[in-house]
Amino acid sequence: MNFGIIAAGEGSRLVQEGVKYPKPLVRIDGKPMISRLIDIFVSCGAESVSVIVNQQMTEVADFLRNMSDSLPCTFNLIVKSTPTSMHSFYELSSLMEGKGRFILTTVDTIFREDDFRKYVESFMAAPESVDGMMAVTTFIDDEKPLYVATDADNNITAFLDKPEPGIKYISGGIYGLSDKSIPVLRRCIEEGVGRMRNYQRALVAAGLTLKAYDMNKILDVDHASDIEKAEEFLN
Repeated sequence: MNFGIIAAGEGSRLVQEGVKYPKPLVRIDGKPMISRLIDIFVSCGAESVSVIVNQQMTEVADFLRNMSDSLPCTFNLIVKSTPTSMHSFYELSSLMEGKGRFILTTVDTIFREDDFRKYVESFMAAPESVDGMMAVTTFIDDEKPLYVATDADNNITAFLDKPEPGIKYISGGIYGLSDKSIPVLRRCIEEGVGRMRNYQRALVAAGLTLKAYDMNKILDVDHASDIEKAEEFLN
């Protein structure tokens, strides 16, 4: 499996709240978030790990370059500032294309390693007719959650900004996709579509078969207070 990490955000809220490290280097249980993710990907048999960071994050880029020498898989680093996470994915997409299925996540996504491994195994074992498998959660602690509507077979039917009756999931910020997703991404870029949630809506509109995978509890680290929440969750 090939993995990608979007780490190109500015993390401005953490800075405003007194956190001195760039977001990817914020420590959770004593380990920088980005190295924690990479270690988990490697433990799940990563063939490659590709990361995008913004041009202002020289400290993060240097950290990753130093770390890459010790990795047992291919490592790719893109240093480029982008307006949205969807544009960051677009920059990473050339490294994913032609490799079959891949998994993309944002750098501030916190989950238990065992839960993630089961998700990876489920995606790898899914039939070829499945074009993507999105990790979802019933735990809602996000300021602007993306609600995920599903049918009886856990096929994703819609991505919504507001909850509706019968909807129990929100997006976990972990995207399992196949090569079929990349032409849709290019079309979104060409048409000026912004934000990952609108890209995901475009995937549904294009007729791709997307499954929802309940990965139990998933947290995002957006505020300084989330660091303690994340550590309590993992312990």
